[in-house]
Amino acid sequence: MSTKRNGLLALLGLGALAFWKYKTSTPEQQQAVKDKLNTAKDNLNKFGNDLKSKADEVASQVKNKANEYANKAENKIEEVKSDAQSM
Repeated sequence: MSTKRNGLLALLGLGALAFWKYKTSTPEQQQAVKDKLNTAKDNLNKFGNDLKSKADEVASQVKNKANEYANKAENKIEEVKSDAQSM
């Protein structure tokens, strides 16, 4: 439990240090930090959208394959019915 607490305290300390450094930096340095954060946010959004697109594509392929197998099964059932009626 104490390692979690120590880790949390270290993280809070780093956050406070980063905040202090940001507040005491020049406006140009602050803008550079903002630009980096915006770029990181844009990249994360793009990654999320790409991931969603890929998931939708895979889901569509699975659905198409399932429909293909269902159609094959229906055709086989009709074939068996036809064979049974002709006997």
